[in-house]
Amino acid sequence: MNKKEVRERERMKKDPFDEFVDNLQQEIIDKEVEKYNEYIVELFHNPKNWGKPPEEEISVAQTYLGPCGDTMHFFLKIAGDIIEDAHFITDGCGASVATASQTTLLIKGKSIEHAKSLKPEDIDDALRGLPEDHKHCAELAVRTLRRALEQYESNK
Repeated sequence: MNKKEVRERERMKKDPFDEFVDNLQQEIIDKEVEKYNEYIVELFHNPKNWGKPPEEEISVAQTYLGPCGDTMHFFLKIAGDIIEDAHFITDGCGASVATASQTTLLIKGKSIEHAKSLKPEDIDDALRGLPEDHKHCAELAVRTLRRALEQYESNK
């Protein structure tokens, strides 16, 4: 091994604290997967369509405060009858993040009528099953989406 390879190997070694943090993070993820499932955990750690897009890309924005205390915001870009893009922000738990993310995935490129017909069970099924104590998160996503679509139609 030459000096450059030795330095690179030394650089790649983790100190004990970094190893502790990595192990702790993996332990947390393993516990989350036990409670939820791998897909839900992936979505709440790496949500799709998170964040508010630029104003010119928003046809309608809607915020809803759920009975559980979580707030969800949807930002939709609609052209004609098609939801061209959908983004969200929530201050809720990981299940709220996952349900909002999944909702945007289910409605992008679809008609307003399709989005209006979305039920909490559809989101739950797409997520491969939320725990019973988090099924209300799918309801929060649907209520927020429906209010956004109602607002869009009333402003047309």
